[in-house]
Amino acid sequence: MRNYVGAIDQGTTSTRFMVFDHSGREVTRHQLEHEQILPQAGWVEHNPTEIWERTRAVITSAMNKADLSAADLAAIGVTNQRETTVVWNRTTGRPYCNAIVWQDTRTDKIASALERDGKGEIIRQRSGLPPATYFSGGKLKWILDNVPGVRADAEKGEAIFGTTDTWLLWNLTGGTDGGVHVTDATNASRTMLMDLETWDWDDELLSFFDVPRAMLPFILPSSNPEFYGKTRSDGPFSGEIPLTGILGDQQAATVGQVCFNPGEAKNTYGTGNFLLLNTGHELVRSQHGLLTTICYQFGEQTPVYALEGSIAVTGSAVQWLRDQLGIISGAAQSESLAGQVSDNGGVYFVPAFSGLFAPYWRSDARGAIVGLSRYSTNAHIARAALEAICYQTRDVVEAMEADSGVALDVLRVDGGVTVNELCMQLQADILGVPVSRPVVSETTALGAAYAAGLAVGFWQTTDELVANWQEDKRWQPTWSEQERDTAHERWKKAVSRTLDWVDVED
Repeated sequence: MRNYVGAIDQGTTSTRFMVFDHSGREVTRHQLEHEQILPQAGWVEHNPTEIWERTRAVITSAMNKADLSAADLAAIGVTNQRETTVVWNRTTGRPYCNAIVWQDTRTDKIASALERDGKGEIIRQRSGLPPATYFSGGKLKWILDNVPGVRADAEKGEAIFGTTDTWLLWNLTGGTDGGVHVTDATNASRTMLMDLETWDWDDELLSFFDVPRAMLPFILPSSNPEFYGKTRSDGPFSGEIPLTGILGDQQAATVGQVCFNPGEAKNTYGTGNFLLLNTGHELVRSQHGLLTTICYQFGEQTPVYALEGSIAVTGSAVQWLRDQLGIISGAAQSESLAGQVSDNGGVYFVPAFSGLFAPYWRSDARGAIVGLSRYSTNAHIARAALEAICYQTRDVVEAMEADSGVALDVLRVDGGVTVNELCMQLQADILGVPVSRPVVSETTALGAAYAAGLAVGFWQTTDELVANWQEDKRWQPTWSEQERDTAHERWKKAVSRTLDWVDVED
């Protein structure tokens, strides 16, 4: 009896497999971290083979915990860290190099050259994205230009590209023995290579990055009744299950938060922060530093679009306090340490480790801690790190309201950082609107499960998904308007100190 739907959630720092029942409740999960490879300043890599091995391991462990078999699962969905770029050989199955992660900034010269040559506006108009180090197109060009043998093999159709959803699907469906080479519209919309109006790869954009079309995956809907393929009996599921859902992680969280109506928004707090506003079937082009992206596409329906504010470093700033500074032993300790002080003591932390993303888009920025005095302690720095998460979110919310004309009345939140109750209270105070956390906080995996389940009729309509959503906790603002505005002005002053730090060569 197929009573459940599974979801592979391949993230920036870890991979998990979760199983959900019809009410959207978690049945089982397992999660494993993978190595963050930092070869030099600005470079961030992952080992694709390690990610595939971790995916196999978390599936096996989660299924065994709940004593489940392939026959219990109606479908599988996949959600993934977007923009992270993998190139591998379709005959051998081996990656040519480590995956280049979305946080990586080595392609800053490629991005600046596109702007200098007058191609930036065409890229914005067609893809909804600015030329930036964040997106896959520049990373793919860098691999083609710098890794020996890749371009020649790409021209022959041997070297193929994908984000991590494509890499996992290819392996799950057989790899070198018939693996399916596909992606969905949400992930394709993050490459700078897809036209948002045709939902297909654009030849002129491909020419800007000198990318052979033969190496690109086929673009399919996010929820696909005809499915992408089936798992193999010799794979981690030990049986055949339809693979019917793919969503980039932030779009998956939007589906998991059931933001199906225009004007509904969610904010995911993970390695970075990602705020998405559903704009319906209307393609809204940002005038205030946001991205236009595909939110989801269910079956043959017209895609739903979104405005997105992407923030590179939020939860990973807390990891930095742990791993690089050593002032906390774990992420949970950031709350207790920051809670030792009643305010930030004048300290502001702008974690521009990879430059600044939305709404600034400044690759020349670098991180800074400002306002230090002899009075400052590690508690003030910890509190400033939590506040940085919230101030960056406010910057994006203001840009989103300016673009859409819609003022938020509540912010739906999800992701690992939302367990930090001090941070969520600060978010309500800094934004001036209530913050709402759902019962199921792992909305990324849940959204992938929803997309997969809708495709096979496990859930008949999105109304069933809306009925599943329940609030766990709500935080109300406590700061006065004057406190809020004064603190935000000081934050913006701190941001100004991080600019023009790195010379980006033309």
